[in-house]
Amino acid sequence: MTAVNLKTTLGTLVLNLFPDKAPKSVENFLAYARAGFYEGTLIHRVIPDFVIQGGGFGPSMTQKPTYEPIRNEAKNALRNTRGTVALARTSDPHSATSQFFINLADNDFLNYTSPTPDGWGYCVFGQVQDGMHVVEDINGVPTGSRYGFKDVPLTEILIEKVEIVK
Repeated sequence: MTAVNLKTTLGTLVLNLFPDKAPKSVENFLAYARAGFYEGTLIHRVIPDFVIQGGGFGPSMTQKPTYEPIRNEAKNALRNTRGTVALARTSDPHSATSQFFINLADNDFLNYTSPTPDGWGYCVFGQVQDGMHVVEDINGVPTGSRYGFKDVPLTEILIEKVEIVK
């Protein structure tokens, strides 16, 4: 198992990553971490009791350029349950790049069901080991529409660093 410290302006999360179940997704996340890509990115989306999302936008919602998308590994038997970390994507099942989200609830409808556009789901590649109190603090921040996006924290929450610990 691989662990990382995800340091935010509201506190630090320890994430356990699952390279045995989602090797491409974990390596993708670690490549961005090693490159320092996440430093200064926002937790840019908070939907209470659903997900918090980050890893793609800098301050004022400026989108950062990313590596090529990776193939969806959601057919790995990992479920989108409370505290799991998954890759965000567009409607294209194989479009995940740098953005990730933390599930704030058991979101079964995000799980893989079939290799169809509607069934691919979202690939879980990690779990919050420590710091769910920080996740809950983020869950409780006021949000609104900013810079043309909805569900944006009204006070910017930055990812300061993603540090690989083992």
